[in-house]
Amino acid sequence: MSLLLLKNGKVVDPVTQTEEVKDLLIDQGTIVQMGPTLSAPDAKVLDCTGFVVAPGLMDAHVHFRDPGYTEKEDILTGAAAAARGGFTTVVCMANTRPVVDNPQILAEIQKKARATNVQILQASAITKGLKGKELVDMEAMAAAGAPGFTDDGIPLLDEALLLEAMNKARELDMPLSLHEEHPLFVQAPGVHQGAVSKKLGYGGASRTAEDLMVARDCMLALHTGASVCIQHISSKNSVELVRLAKHLGADIHAEATPHHFTLTEEAVLTYGTLARMNPPVRTEEDRMAIIEGLKDGTIDMIVTDHAPHTAEEKARPLKSAPSGITGLETSLALGIHSLVRPGYLTLMQLLTLMSQNPARFYRLPPARIAKDATADLVIFSEEEMWTPHTFASKASNTPFKDWTLPGKIYYTICAGQIVYYAAK
Repeated sequence: MSLLLLKNGKVVDPVTQTEEVKDLLIDQGTIVQMGPTLSAPDAKVLDCTGFVVAPGLMDAHVHFRDPGYTEKEDILTGAAAAARGGFTTVVCMANTRPVVDNPQILAEIQKKARATNVQILQASAITKGLKGKELVDMEAMAAAGAPGFTDDGIPLLDEALLLEAMNKARELDMPLSLHEEHPLFVQAPGVHQGAVSKKLGYGGASRTAEDLMVARDCMLALHTGASVCIQHISSKNSVELVRLAKHLGADIHAEATPHHFTLTEEAVLTYGTLARMNPPVRTEEDRMAIIEGLKDGTIDMIVTDHAPHTAEEKARPLKSAPSGITGLETSLALGIHSLVRPGYLTLMQLLTLMSQNPARFYRLPPARIAKDATADLVIFSEEEMWTPHTFASKASNTPFKDWTLPGKIYYTICAGQIVYYAAK
């Protein structure tokens, strides 16, 4: 059945600035009618009374581990986790095995992605093999369909090479996303260098590791005119540096993750390796600086940095366990819990950060709720509490497992198809 009728949902759409109860009629993947009292005898009807109907979310920073690490995640399970979290579009990072640094590898991943029920975009590496020595053929990767470039997981230390990448990206009108941790200032990764790392006798990663590179790259972005994103920002100083660079006119952007605006370094004492991530969660002062950055537009995207690992890997001691947590299935809920409920953001602002802004950074038309628009939608109860016990992802390495959170997702619709459904 191609006809789908959504009844009595509260449409909240940052693109059209709509916030009102409406019915939506969807046919062949497209919104064909909107109004207060629609009917269609042949349509499948979803009663959305009491639910928010919003544009499908976009996560501009995920790791699906495919190819090379599929014991942790693969494209199919990653897509299922995305759908369960309300995401209709995701951008995968390039640190697979082999690295996504040539059109052939990119094409193989794109072929797998077409078999899923959400839109999966695959970013290109900036440097061959993520080695930081030689640029990929950026023009060829752009022509092959890469939406942007990133060596995420590894900082680019060679300024001359980065300058070349920024100039080329500007010529191509393509975005660059940068992982900002200088190894000189990381005694041990995954934990903030502060009170908790001292208590644990674990060297930790200082703010300076991030701040130094953010300062450099903000100024290089200003100098070149390149469109640059500071990935998973964690330091209060880095937030201020991005704010300054924007004021100066740089085309600079920043991501924040739910774990960085929800947790502090104390989480490591409670959750151990489940709270180990790069860059680390830091102090309450850093957390609040990130929230202020989200409020004033300094930070313009919320992403998950969805980083699945096996239970066996995360069971290792802190010093040898891998960094990273899963995030797709709890992201919207944590945004409501940590940002909307305390009054820092409205739901409209949260959806802007989780849908419209990531799409625009990647030069994509953002999902919207309007006549003739593609029906990419998430339908959820903003107030209903739920607890993430099980996951569609292969992995469950998250400190948020068993938290009680608001924002239960009931449907995700991608191109008019119901790709996730939760029983009422």
